[in-house]
Amino acid sequence: MSRRFGSVRAKFTMLVGLPVLLVLAVYPFISKLMEQQLSLQATDRINQAREAMQEELDDAANEIQLTARALSENTDLRKALAAGDGDAAHAIAKPFAEIYADNDILLVAADGKVAAKLGPSPAPARLADIPAFADYKRGEQRGIVAQGCAKPGTRTSSARYMAVDAGEGKVVVCQMLGRRYVAKMASKLGLELAILDLEHGAKIIVASKQFPAGSIRQAAAIPSSFTEKAKKWVIGSFRPRLHSRARGKLGAVVACDVTDIASTIRQQLFLVVGLLLGVATVSLAMGSRVAVVMSRALSRVGGALRKLEQQEYVKVEGIKTGDELEDLANGFNHMVDGLKERDKLRTTFGKYMTEAVVEHLMAGKVALGGESLTVTILFTDIRSFTSISEKMDAQALVGLLNEYFTEMVSIVMQYDGVVDKYIGDAIMAVFGAPVSRPDDAKNAVRAAVHMRAALIRLNERLAERGIAPLETGIGLHTGEVVAGNIGSERRMEYTVIGDAVNLASRLESSTKELQVGILISDVTYQLTKDVIEARPLKEITVKNREEPVMTYEVLAIKGEAS
Repeated sequence: MSRRFGSVRAKFTMLVGLPVLLVLAVYPFISKLMEQQLSLQATDRINQAREAMQEELDDAANEIQLTARALSENTDLRKALAAGDGDAAHAIAKPFAEIYADNDILLVAADGKVAAKLGPSPAPARLADIPAFADYKRGEQRGIVAQGCAKPGTRTSSARYMAVDAGEGKVVVCQMLGRRYVAKMASKLGLELAILDLEHGAKIIVASKQFPAGSIRQAAAIPSSFTEKAKKWVIGSFRPRLHSRARGKLGAVVACDVTDIASTIRQQLFLVVGLLLGVATVSLAMGSRVAVVMSRALSRVGGALRKLEQQEYVKVEGIKTGDELEDLANGFNHMVDGLKERDKLRTTFGKYMTEAVVEHLMAGKVALGGESLTVTILFTDIRSFTSISEKMDAQALVGLLNEYFTEMVSIVMQYDGVVDKYIGDAIMAVFGAPVSRPDDAKNAVRAAVHMRAALIRLNERLAERGIAPLETGIGLHTGEVVAGNIGSERRMEYTVIGDAVNLASRLESSTKELQVGILISDVTYQLTKDVIEARPLKEITVKNREEPVMTYEVLAIKGEAS
């Protein structure tokens, strides 16, 4: 420590005694350091833009998929396409066109003619008029359309598309990758952007207005500097993730204009040089004293920082300089307090939900209010719990419940579910909120099967202690709910509400009547039938629902022991 202290004082003395020489010596170094800092900051922005752009593309893909599948599964639309009724098909798809106004929607009749077209582009007469669909017969297809989903000969941009069967007809949804789309995304990212067609030699499909076209040849995965027409840019390329079976390949190049920032850095550098020259008027004694104070203060902050890197939350004590060093120490101490509190919150949240959900909530992405989501709700309840509780004292009963909940909740979290609430001895879990995943329904059913297996193991342990076995029923249903924080700004609870929740609860109640362990609705069965073994039971009528619900008993996960 003394050697480092003496070195700082000696250097500061040299700075005061030989200011001009020092300025000449450090000027190139400071200039290079600031340029490197500029490059690092721009590189961070490029990397953040890549992630943000991928999220935008993923969101857009979800919009396309939602529109295509929702329309293809619409019974009235299927009938309209089978009959070639374009007006009826147009009316059914109109709400989707109003929500996603920039997308083209083609509703194709059984004979291949376009029965109805919604969106900004002119409609082709037949789907086969678009080259990408010339050999398209049946099934689901995704990819890139070079000239969009417009009438041949129309000047338009490329588009991402998804085509699915709708009975005898087809539904095709296209998202135009035009100037408007790119300009909107570039504005949101705060950068310039170009989308490339990698199938044809990295050809530019569309670019924002100020994008430096010459940067395409030099763009690489690792961001680099580029100068064009007296402007300095930092550029980087990447290949967005598309659907694994999508046709075509997209690339993207993002460019950050750092011309003004570089100019500002040069001005700041000149200012620093001037200030260093002014320091020459400060006396040697005062400089030495300041060096002593700075050295001690910085050593304390540096030591605390090294401990913080090892996740030891140690505060900086004893810095009373009355200047920025004291503010730095106080700010550091406030940061340590904040990190302690954040870790405490993360630990608390982690007892109730998965890491992905914790990240979602800690990022502040859930506010007071709600959003419509498609989720799978799981209800499970201990049968005849009242009679069990009458035979046990309160302390033993709580211990038994905690042991049971520990087993069940760990499995829910293992399959990315969230425990919404405990209702006495019942558990309500949600798969798909607040973070939605493609396999939410399958994960929910897997969790239910493994909860039943865990119950068997728990009952074996209870039997060894002379405790009667527990019997449970599990009900699952997939549907649309409103998910969000409900309550007040001072006290709120994240939950889901809707008819789907009521139906899942009713299915759980019906397990006892039907003498089954796991009961799922037809909606959930259709989403999971490729991974489960199940048998149909019967239709049940649910209060306040006009249509009966077909139910299935889940027997096992395919490939696993029943």
